[in-house]
Amino acid sequence: MKKYEVKYKIDQNDKFAIFNLSHELKIDKTIKFESIEDANNFPLVQKLFYLPFVKVVELSNLVIKLERFDILKWDDVIDEVGIEIENYLNSYDSDITLKNQNNKSVTLYAESTPNPNVIKFVSNKILAKKIYDFKENKLTKIDLIDALFKLDFINEIFITENYISITKIEDFEWNEKVSETKELIKTYLKKKLNDFRNQLIEFSSNNKNKKIKSTDITSKKIIQILDEYVKPAVASDGGNILFDSYNKKNKVVNVILQGACSGCPSSTITLKNGIENILKEMLPGVVKNVIAINE
Repeated sequence: MKKYEVKYKIDQNDKFAIFNLSHELKIDKTIKFESIEDANNFPLVQKLFYLPFVKVVELSNLVIKLERFDILKWDDVIDEVGIEIENYLNSYDSDITLKNQNNKSVTLYAESTPNPNVIKFVSNKILAKKIYDFKENKLTKIDLIDALFKLDFINEIFITENYISITKIEDFEWNEKVSETKELIKTYLKKKLNDFRNQLIEFSSNNKNKKIKSTDITSKKIIQILDEYVKPAVASDGGNILFDSYNKKNKVVNVILQGACSGCPSSTITLKNGIENILKEMLPGVVKNVIAINE
C-alpha cells in the first residue's frame, strides 16, 4: 500500500487550510461538501466534519481544502488536522475512504486512532444507540463482547453508534491482531446483528449509567457544549467524553475520557487546545481549567 504524505498551508485570509496529498484519491472531479449529510459515501469527509471548527470540505484528486468557522485560527489546529488526515489515509483498509457504502450486507473496516493501543472497527450498520464501555474481562451475557474478551490481548471495549473501539494490552502489537479481531466481529455481525443490538439494550437496562453529579445552570451549559461541539470530534477518533462535575470556586471542569481517548498520548493536547479553549470561548470567565479523569 502506498504511504500518503500530507503537506499543508493556510491561505492569506486565514479562511482556508489546503492539504496537498502525495498520492491520488482516484476521483475525477472536485466535490464540495457543506454538511456531514452530504458525505454519506465518503467516510474521510465525515470524519473531518466531526471537527467542530470545520465548515466546508472540498475534495479533489490530490487536494483536500477545508473552510473553518470563526471559533479559532488555523494556526491553532492545522498541524493536528494534517496528522489526522495522513493517519487516516495510511490506516488499515484506507481504500474504503471513497467507496460507496450502500450495501445491504454488513461491512467492517479497521481504522487507527491517535491512541496507538486502540483500533476502531467501523461498520456500515448502526450497532448501538447508546454508549457502552467494557473495561473488565467479566461475563456480560453479550455474546460478541464475551467472545472478544476471550482474546488474551484485549483490555477494553468501547461501543457506540456504528463502531467498536478496542484497546489492546501494552505487550501486544496490533499488526499481528487486527485481522483476527476484524474477522471475529464481522463474522458475528453478519449472522447475529439484531441479537447483538438486543443484548446491548438488555445489558443497558440491567446496568444503569451513573447520574451526573450536578444539574446547576452552568453545568447544563457545559454539557450542552460538550455534546454539540466536542463529542462528535472525539467520536471520530473512537472515543467519548463525559461531564463529571464543575467546581464553581476554582472554575474547573472535570471530565471522563472513554474509549480511544482514555490513556491517549494526545489527550492532554485535545483537552487544552480543543475542549478547554472551546469552553473558555463560549463561556467567558466561567471555565479556567479542564481536567480529565481516566477511569
